[in-house]
Amino acid sequence: MGKVAVGAAVVTAAAVCAAAALVVRHRMKCSGKWAHAMAIVKDLEEKCVTPIVKLRQLGDAMDVEMHAGLASEGGSKLKMLISYVDNLPTGDEEGLFYALDLGGTNFRVLRVHLGGKEKGVISQEFEEVSIPPHLMTGSSDALFDFIASALAKFVASEPDGFLPPNGRQRELGFTFSFPVMQTSISSGTLIRWTKGFNIEDAVGEDVVAELTKSMERIGLDMRVAALVNDTIGTLAGGRFYNQDVIAAVILGTGTNAAYVERSHAIPKWHGLHPKSGEMVINMEWGNFRSSHLLLTEYDQALDAESLNPGEQIFEKLISGMYLGEIVRRALLKMAEEAEFFGDTVPPKLRVPFILRTPDMSAMHHDTSPDLKVVGNKLRDIFEISNTSVKTRKVVVELCNIVATRGARLAAAGILGILKKIGRDTVKAGENSKSVIALDGGLFEHYTKFRTCLETTLKELLGDETADTIVIKHSNDGSGIGAALLAASHSQYLGVDES
Repeated sequence: MGKVAVGAAVVTAAAVCAAAALVVRHRMKCSGKWAHAMAIVKDLEEKCVTPIVKLRQLGDAMDVEMHAGLASEGGSKLKMLISYVDNLPTGDEEGLFYALDLGGTNFRVLRVHLGGKEKGVISQEFEEVSIPPHLMTGSSDALFDFIASALAKFVASEPDGFLPPNGRQRELGFTFSFPVMQTSISSGTLIRWTKGFNIEDAVGEDVVAELTKSMERIGLDMRVAALVNDTIGTLAGGRFYNQDVIAAVILGTGTNAAYVERSHAIPKWHGLHPKSGEMVINMEWGNFRSSHLLLTEYDQALDAESLNPGEQIFEKLISGMYLGEIVRRALLKMAEEAEFFGDTVPPKLRVPFILRTPDMSAMHHDTSPDLKVVGNKLRDIFEISNTSVKTRKVVVELCNIVATRGARLAAAGILGILKKIGRDTVKAGENSKSVIALDGGLFEHYTKFRTCLETTLKELLGDETADTIVIKHSNDGSGIGAALLAASHSQYLGVDES
């Protein structure tokens, strides 16, 4: 009996030792995987670092590219498009003006009553109309007839007493957020459709002429006074309320910037110089490219797999369409190489663009002790449950790395605009303000992004100059801005009412 007992004890001890060894090996394996995951995070952080000296180089590069784009067509990755907007609102505009904002599967029609310096915008009304899918791939006539019909219905609800005086036409600002080659303030030919539209017989045609034909067919007496994009609308909206507005930046799903240039500083401009001496330039800055923009492996893969490889590189680093996707790609690498979410890679983690930037923002802003919001987002979006607080903290850190880089790069872009127009330093005896109108969901709703952008710009400019630069949220530029530009480019400006 004694021998059997001793033998059993030896076996048991051996089993315990083996089990302990397994636990140790498991822990070592886990700690090794965790170390590898942390190394991936550290590598991303190092490659996304944006020291002030690097941001200043980017600002200089933006300035150089702006000069090149103004000198000749195709001279730069920045298109620097002449908008033909040479009169921004002064705040004196009065009367009733309409706007049509077409930029996706819905469009909006707006009516804006302006009361000049004393009353500003007295009232504004709008309606949103959904475009039936078959019209997005049909004929040009069918689409514009549908839009004109909706516009006519909206005009029919005009308040009493607002009939145009002396048989004058109503005037409309048309925000058309598709690629257009502008030929005047109120004309431009469609280069190509995006966002699910594909109407072949409209490509190469003047979109204002197409809309005008449709309005004439149904007897709607209305003139398109201004054809603009949303960035220029934001600039106009900002200028109406504040004459110190000199530029506008959109930071939303996409990104763009526009600013006021002296007409004599545009070598490629061959027309007569406008009386105002100014011209608004649509930079199309999403296409900015520079050797100072260092791309990570995630940025390179995202670009290579995109619909427009090699294009819109700046946009792919800073705009709302892409920030969440960069975070997803980093999480996927950690899941594949370091089993960050367990033995198997969660299938949903492989789905491109499943992590939207608003969800990334919600995780980044989570202040709960156990990061409950992060846990819920990982469960709801990726079907990853039972994550530890330690894991959630790493996810927040990834969001912080990607958002911080984007915000600081956007600040460098703004520095480039200020350099180009000589507002990056304070001249002796001058104390005028330079206001930049900013719009877009990323800027408006992603608080940490917005705060980082503003503090970085101050860091780049220094205290004295920073005190003269104001970032101002300018809401709904694409709508009300178009109506304001119709007012500032009215055919009746300076004509006596009597």
